[in-house]
Amino acid sequence: MPYLEKYYHNLNIAFEAVLANRFRSILTALGIIFGVAAVIAMLAIGNGARQEILDQMKMVGINNIIIRPIYAEDESSDESLRGRFSPGLTLQDVESISNILPTVQRVSPEVEISAYAMVGDIRRPVRVAGITPEYFDVFSLGLSRGKMFTQQDLKDGAPVAVIGNNIRAIFFGNKDPIGQQIKAGNNWLTVIGVVEDRMVTEDAVRSLGVSEFNNVIYTPVQTMLLRFRDRSAIQLEEIQRTRTGGRGRGGVVIINAGNSNGNGEMQYENYHQLDRVVVQVENSGQLITTSDVIRRMLVRRHNQVEDFEVIIPELLLEQEQRTRDIFNIVLGAIAGISLVVGGIGIMNIMLASVMERTKEIGIRLAVGAKKTDVVFQFLSESTLISVAGGIIGIFLGIGLSRSIMHITDILTIVSLASVIISFGVAATIGIAFGYMPAKKAAAKDPVTSLRYE
Repeated sequence: MPYLEKYYHNLNIAFEAVLANRFRSILTALGIIFGVAAVIAMLAIGNGARQEILDQMKMVGINNIIIRPIYAEDESSDESLRGRFSPGLTLQDVESISNILPTVQRVSPEVEISAYAMVGDIRRPVRVAGITPEYFDVFSLGLSRGKMFTQQDLKDGAPVAVIGNNIRAIFFGNKDPIGQQIKAGNNWLTVIGVVEDRMVTEDAVRSLGVSEFNNVIYTPVQTMLLRFRDRSAIQLEEIQRTRTGGRGRGGVVIINAGNSNGNGEMQYENYHQLDRVVVQVENSGQLITTSDVIRRMLVRRHNQVEDFEVIIPELLLEQEQRTRDIFNIVLGAIAGISLVVGGIGIMNIMLASVMERTKEIGIRLAVGAKKTDVVFQFLSESTLISVAGGIIGIFLGIGLSRSIMHITDILTIVSLASVIISFGVAATIGIAFGYMPAKKAAAKDPVTSLRYE
């Protein structure tokens, strides 16, 4: 087809012109190369941040409310509340929330202590958590082997344990831990299950209070309270301190000289029976109202002492996501500007090329080439440069994303959409910024061009 052959011939001329000026073409394409690489890398960082948010939401649960105890009374709090008795966060609070609120689907109480675990001659510091089976449903956590402890185990305070995957690897190696004994603190526990491997980021552990599931020994909450320690039980030394003039459980535990840290500073003890309660509601639309009802209910149960805090992780994550989205938009805009600058560079170089090749343009027009042929030739050159720069930029962007992930430990995810968008923008810029020089070349008068020296 003569029509296609003509355009193929013009494209071939453009390709030869690009190869004939390799160094200039490479310099021209640098703006596009770095622009595309920057766009891909920035979008990869944004995708990684979004994935971390989604992973955190899966770990804390989309419909969860977290209740944490407050261990020390704020010195600036209302004096009228000081000295009032509060039982702290207890299993009775859990039962009330579960039985009274119709919007609540599950309630998971947690008690956690630090202890040394031992199997044979291996001894390591670990965390021991007293939980109920609802814990695994709330956090969508499964077992890789074995079984979960039963309601009867919970009722009897049975000495059984479900261990994290790292605990299994450290203490049992390649052996099957099911049915084996592990000593936690002063108590021997029978391993009945192993938690599936689940990675948790440090940010989630720090900001949301999510447990690092792999490094914990889980036991029934009643086992924890019966065999390890129940902080809600009044101890003899507490009674003795009260007689010496220390304060009782009005949000703060008793303080006397025996509780000083040596610098004259007051020391507070944790009198709460539970370390955390996770409440799962039926749908996310009920989070705000349910959390407000829970707060008012607990204030009444704690004798108007608000020695707890109610947290909605979903709202925290949404705020974090908005912050990261703004950050990613700014980064994307900066990367996009570099693409535009690259396009301006293409236009400047092509304008200079038109001035240098005035005689060549005149010869083509004199031998019968149409203005559209000249436009297509120069437009093809700018497009070839931008497309080649886009392809190089894609590989550079992917490599840059992986380097960022390995060097800074920031999760980056290169998506097909980011590659297509950046490449499409690069090609579009080549056409858009190459049109003006191409049109200027076609507008030249053949006679004047042939006289040009």
